[in-house]
Amino acid sequence: MQGICKRFGATVALDGVDLEVRPGEVMALVGENGAGKSTLMKILSGAVRPDAGGLFIDDEVYAPADPLAGRAAGVSMIYQELNLAPHLSVEANLTLGAERTTAGFIRRAAHRPQMIRALEQLGRRDIRPDTRVGRLSAADRQLVEIARALMTDVKVLVMDEPTSSLGLAEIEHLFEVIDSLRSAGVGIVYISHFLEEVRRVADRVTVLKDGRVVEHGIGANTPIATLVEIMIGRRLPEMFPRTEHVVGEPVLELERVMGTPQPAGVDLVLHRGEVLGLAGLVGAGRTELLRLVFGLDPLRAGRVSVARYAGDKRSPAHRIGQGLGLLSESRQTEGLALGRSVAHNMLLSWLRPFARLGWLDTGAMREATRDWMERLGIRARDPGQPVGQLSGGNQQKVALARLLHQDADVLLLDQPTRGIDVASKAQIYGWVGRLAARGKAVLLVSDDVPELLGICDRIAVMHRGQIAGVRPTAAWTEHEIMAAAISGTPRAA
Repeated sequence: MQGICKRFGATVALDGVDLEVRPGEVMALVGENGAGKSTLMKILSGAVRPDAGGLFIDDEVYAPADPLAGRAAGVSMIYQELNLAPHLSVEANLTLGAERTTAGFIRRAAHRPQMIRALEQLGRRDIRPDTRVGRLSAADRQLVEIARALMTDVKVLVMDEPTSSLGLAEIEHLFEVIDSLRSAGVGIVYISHFLEEVRRVADRVTVLKDGRVVEHGIGANTPIATLVEIMIGRRLPEMFPRTEHVVGEPVLELERVMGTPQPAGVDLVLHRGEVLGLAGLVGAGRTELLRLVFGLDPLRAGRVSVARYAGDKRSPAHRIGQGLGLLSESRQTEGLALGRSVAHNMLLSWLRPFARLGWLDTGAMREATRDWMERLGIRARDPGQPVGQLSGGNQQKVALARLLHQDADVLLLDQPTRGIDVASKAQIYGWVGRLAARGKAVLLVSDDVPELLGICDRIAVMHRGQIAGVRPTAAWTEHEIMAAAISGTPRAA
């Protein structure tokens, strides 16, 4: 890719970017949210046309009209936000747009060998081709997305945050697949905010900042602190900033809580001014627990008590009224209305401050939105920009701003830093600490064990829908947390 430029209105997304990937090489592309990584890869895949610059594969001009043409030329892309049709089967998703037909009829048998080979490469032949994608777990949907990219004879494979929904076992197997593809001569562009992964899997690292390349192909063994400084243009003061806070009385109590099929009898107490982490493997029931508490999923048995509120009303609207706020694991499908503006996404769950005799003060709404944009460092054109046009990290900040505007007393945060760059993670950790200092209670689900150890007061580990152990953070080690998540039995503290 040579001299790639792209504007969206007055916003310069890419400004003369050069990028080179060699056969059999894993080239990591890193940078802050909004640096231009996803736009650059969409141009490579054929989803977006550049305003200037040229693309070449094997020294020949490459100008795909669309992603299908890109795939035909050997370029496959795994997007950060999954592009699957949840109402269709695994087989239909794997072959969508590339079906083989005879006289207008799809020859399903013709695709089977490729399909089986792709799923076998990922170690998941147990995923049935006739299963509807919407019924799969988030991790299995991610694997289907990866398998689709492996269905063609790929020359260049782009992986945009491929491990964001995977558990540890799936991540390790994915790395084995990457090693196999590298040995087969496939060039791989690997995008990730997990810099430990970058050091593990990449041969070279290219750093983007504000739509420009600031480092070309430095060694993957570059210290993480150095990579962070290059990415953000300054020294990161502290990854896990600590704010002194006092843990108070219980604000959320769960007694033998059961859902369908998970959770399976959970007892848990969350206190004011406390950050309580929830660790566990994918499928352990952590997300289901948060959804049940917030009223999105039915309570089959047990009791959920919120501060002084009692009664059987458990809808999300009632939970918001009781001071609860949920940051969903899936910002694209549940956490945001992508076609609505930044202002609407931030403010719609709590419009009372802007209501005047039945009318909404739109000027005050815009000012409030600008204030939150400045406080959280959200990069957007203006409060009226559709949130779907923002980068993934900025979308996540908008979702978090909604809870802060709502002034929730209990924040249920499900993977709050997924798809977020390192500097933004530190910023969110700081917000969590300051919220606890104000007496807010935070229940935080994360797959990042160092993150839990860095910011939580206590950590609970879930295993197959149940709590395997709850301890003060200082009483856990990373190894003990993983042992409890895998076996359900923590070691003695």
